[in-house]
Order: sequence, then structure tokens, then C-alpha cells
Amino acid sequence: MTTPLRPHKRGLFSSLRNSFLTGLVVVAPAVLTIWLIVSVVEFIDSKVVPLIPRSLLPNVLLDISFPGLGVIVFIAFTLVVGALAKGFLGRSLIEWGEVIVARMPVVRSIYNGLKQIAETVLAQSSTSFNRACLLQYPRPGLWAIAFVSTDARGEVAGHISTEVKHISVFLPTTPNPTSGFLLFVPETDVIMLEMSVEEAAKLVISAGLVVPDPTKLKTRGRVPH
Repeated sequence: MTTPLRPHKRGLFSSLRNSFLTGLVVVAPAVLTIWLIVSVVEFIDSKVVPLIPRSLLPNVLLDISFPGLGVIVFIAFTLVVGALAKGFLGRSLIEWGEVIVARMPVVRSIYNGLKQIAETVLAQSSTSFNRACLLQYPRPGLWAIAFVSTDARGEVAGHISTEVKHISVFLPTTPNPTSGFLLFVPETDVIMLEMSVEEAAKLVISAGLVVPDPTKLKTRGRVPH
């Protein structure tokens, strides 16, 4: 008579490994976030604090350490510059400075490149992606996630058939969603998704591992089709 096989019990090492991996998933994001914040604060402090007159430093006036002073000064300085840039005098100074920079070959290229990057990253919400969608790419039968930007406009819209409304979508790559393809497709060829742009971005970055919870869509009043 054959003795039935008993289910294999997990060893102590396997249990400890699983506990360690579970704890790592919880601890690693928090530690990395704190490390990143501290690194940024220390970097800004190291560049800004030396520019402040020594007699105005808190460690000299009050004999106390004040980490983050450089960040506060940087934020205050940025707010003042932004407020001045909205006025006529500020805009005139900026235009005058850009005219000078435009005459410097190497500096001009670096400044214009950084300016374009800043304008793209710090664009207002009105110019951000509207919704996430599905479209068939690179051939029929294969589906990819894309982000709806806006309706096709300008010269591009003029050359595209006017019988069907076209929209511009950004098709990101995995796992780096900052690179991808700009496509102009008929609106009827895309399927709008109920998930938010942020949820779709997580899905792309994780290569399909982080999927939005359908129950959360229901609580927001959006039930997936």
C-alpha cells in the first residue's frame, strides 16, 4: 500500500526570506524617499547658505542649527522672481537677458535646451494629458496604452482627412514613459479607459505588474466597461 505524500512544509529559511522581502517592499520606498529628500535639502543648503551673509545665519544669531535654510531661501527667491517676471519691468529684464544669451553660441544652446525642458516639465495642467486610452499598435491585434493630448491642430490637421476627427496621443515606452511616439489617430480608433493618467502610467512603468483595482474605479463612480 502506497503511503500518501504529505504536503511539503516551508522551512525556516523560506519563511524568513518571504518576511524579509515583504518588509523590504514596505521599508525600501520610505527609506529611498527620505534619502532623496535629505539629499536634495543638503545639496541646496550647500549651494545657497554660503551666499547668505554670515551675520544673518541662525547658527550665528541664535547658536542653533537650522537645516533646510537654503531651501527656504531658494523658495522665497523663486517666488520673488516669479512675481517680478509677471510685471512689465520683469518681462523687459528677462527679454533683455535672453537677447544677450542669444549672442553666446554655446551658452545659447544650453540655455534654450534647459528652458524647453523646464517649460515641458513644469507645464500647467491645461496642457497635460487628458485621459488614458487603448489603441492598436504597432499592428492590428496588438494593443498599447497611450495618453490623449489634444485634438489635431494646425498644419497637421489641415493635411489629415477632415471626414473623421483626429486626436494626438502620446504612446510611452516601458519602463521609461518619458520617451515614446507622438501619433495622430482617428478618435474612433481608440478606446478611452476609465483609469486615471497616473494609474495608466504606473501600469506602463511596471510593465503590466501594477494594475488599478477595479473596486476603486467603482468607488469613484467610474465602472470599467
